[in-house]
Amino acid sequence: MDFASLMSKEIAKAKAPAAEEKSKKYIRRSEAEAQREAAYLAEQKALEEKRALKAAEKRKREEDAAEEALIQTEKRRKLEEETRRRREAAAAEEERQRRKRLGLPEVRKEDSAEATDAAEDGTEDIPDEELLAKLRELGEPATLFGETHKGRLRRYRKLTTVVSRGPIPTTLQLVDEKDMRIADANIPADKEERRYLFRQLASYFTMVLREWQAALAREERRDTFESKAALSAMTQSRDNMVPLFRRFEKNELEDDVLKPVVEIVQAAQERRYVDANDGYLRLSIGKAAWPIGVTMVGIHERSAREKLHNGERGHVMGDEVTRKFLQSIKRCLTFAQVRWPPEDVRQLMG
Repeated sequence: MDFASLMSKEIAKAKAPAAEEKSKKYIRRSEAEAQREAAYLAEQKALEEKRALKAAEKRKREEDAAEEALIQTEKRRKLEEETRRRREAAAAEEERQRRKRLGLPEVRKEDSAEATDAAEDGTEDIPDEELLAKLRELGEPATLFGETHKGRLRRYRKLTTVVSRGPIPTTLQLVDEKDMRIADANIPADKEERRYLFRQLASYFTMVLREWQAALAREERRDTFESKAALSAMTQSRDNMVPLFRRFEKNELEDDVLKPVVEIVQAAQERRYVDANDGYLRLSIGKAAWPIGVTMVGIHERSAREKLHNGERGHVMGDEVTRKFLQSIKRCLTFAQVRWPPEDVRQLMG
């Protein structure tokens, strides 16, 4: 090999890395976009995997919490059942000792169990002969296979219980709209008249809640914050008034709460909403003195300080269930004055 060829070879070898470096310095736009897209897809895939991992961990924590809550509820139920069984055993032993001391015959276990179950159900017991006759009158089998007196009594109660359909299902037979009007605000002493008053109150509140539901259903824009808040208020009011309907059914509403409620409903039916609101305020707040300022300095009490705590406001707001259904009644009044506006604008609540 001569000198010229050798120099040409060395020069070509020196130029090759420079050309390769120049070609690597500049790349096509399509290759850059492909690299950027691949990096973006890889990043999104990593984020998706991370998000799925977090969701799986959260779901596992929720399942563990639900399982733990279920275990605690089961333990509590078993403890309550054991406590109730011990209490019943102690009461039965005490009753047995009492009857033995008085020389009375022992009570059979079946009779005592049936009486206890009937008392727990809150229903009056019916003699077996009369119960069989009533079941035959209804066209039902007098006795099913293996059925006890308690089972027959429950079957009879289920057949004779009428549940009125509405926003709040109730066993009270609702009256027509023309019969809802309460003429007298006084509480009747007769049992049947009192029960009819409860039917009137339940019918009025059922009508208001039904109209409230229908008004919300007719709204066109239901995805706004105002519509969702109105629906939540209606649902909460309906749920909070369930205990009130249960007290209507059992005739267990106290007179000091029933009388103001009757006055509120009577004023609302006459579209005197300001008067109805005044009745609500008297019921919820009362006329008792509210302590303002210093009531006790050192060891010396203020004169007549005991009157601050023996007023009329303790019996309503102290009970959470009563407070909730009274607030629901106030919400029903607010809707009623929109649905049935008064003729006198001065009777509009603020």
